[in-house]
Amino acid sequence: MTTAGEPRRVALVHDWLTGMRGGEKVLESIARFFPEAPIYTLFHFPGSVSAELESHPIRSSFLRHAPFLRRRYRWYLPLFPRAIESLDVRSFDLVVSTSHCAAKAVIPAPGARHVCYCHTPMRYAWDQEQAYFGNGRGPVGRLRAGVLARLRRWDVETAGRVDRFIANSSFVAERIRRYYDRDAEVLHPPVDTEFFSPDDTPRAGYALFVAALAPYKRLDVAIEACRASGVELKVVGEGGDRSRLERAAGTGVSFLGRVGGGELRRLYREAAFFVQPGVEDFGIATVEALACGCPVVALGRGGVTDIVDDGVHGVLYEGEGDPAQLSAAIDKLSGLRLNSNDLRERAETFSSRRFDHEIEVALGTEIAQGSHL
Repeated sequence: MTTAGEPRRVALVHDWLTGMRGGEKVLESIARFFPEAPIYTLFHFPGSVSAELESHPIRSSFLRHAPFLRRRYRWYLPLFPRAIESLDVRSFDLVVSTSHCAAKAVIPAPGARHVCYCHTPMRYAWDQEQAYFGNGRGPVGRLRAGVLARLRRWDVETAGRVDRFIANSSFVAERIRRYYDRDAEVLHPPVDTEFFSPDDTPRAGYALFVAALAPYKRLDVAIEACRASGVELKVVGEGGDRSRLERAAGTGVSFLGRVGGGELRRLYREAAFFVQPGVEDFGIATVEALACGCPVVALGRGGVTDIVDDGVHGVLYEGEGDPAQLSAAIDKLSGLRLNSNDLRERAETFSSRRFDHEIEVALGTEIAQGSHL
């Protein structure tokens, strides 16, 4: 362990590096404070993340050699505990993990500090088992239940390897208390509110959905609700659920896949509203929409309650999984006169500049003793 004032050896730990989503943008922001720090991860697909992250030494676990990893990484979930624990960070006296699955369970050296920015406790093992794996029955279902039970025990037992938890929302802080019996500070993730900004583009009549096409995002609910309200729906995102959703969507729904930043901004600027029918840990896309002056219609649970005030920035509704409740919220929005300045001002409270300042304060002496600022 170094003494005060000496450079501290820092390791960054992230679940996996396979694309630039919200978690990777948080990692990117933190990594700027430690430009020489290596990034340890379960597996990494070269070229899949930003050049800034790729410039760091990236050290992957033995899972990088696993067959069919790009398409079937969930097959290897039972091996995640062994793989994350195999990452050797014993030569570092400060470990900063960004975790939504297993990264928080890395084993630091005795006496080292471990700060975890937690996007959520392992969602596969806790409250989204059916969303990811369906209703398994028979021997396969019993085997899966046993594996997930062991993962839950392991997830709780390894929370003690973290000295300090930072949560990305009040919702996640509560989940950390519930599952780990630990307190967590809340520091919302960064959103590029300088790039995502309004202009004079007239609003069109469509709803916009932006997310990975996974079952827990509940795009199926948005499709049914928009159909009932007679609203066109545009969908941005890819995922394993796309084929099923396209077959069920019918007319009035456009699947745009992945789009570039400029195109996404244009869609936010044109959309009548942004729709979020699932429970999100935070909701970066929700903030991006507000930054472009686009109101939000969302299920009133999860991280969105840190972002949207009902009747001020859009409409929050109750009734998870109920298209009728979402349709009623869409109809309610049409009767509101929202102030676009209020939407923009709320979004700016989640700016990247704010995050950079607050993460420096939150890490406190861990960063202040470093040599990289």
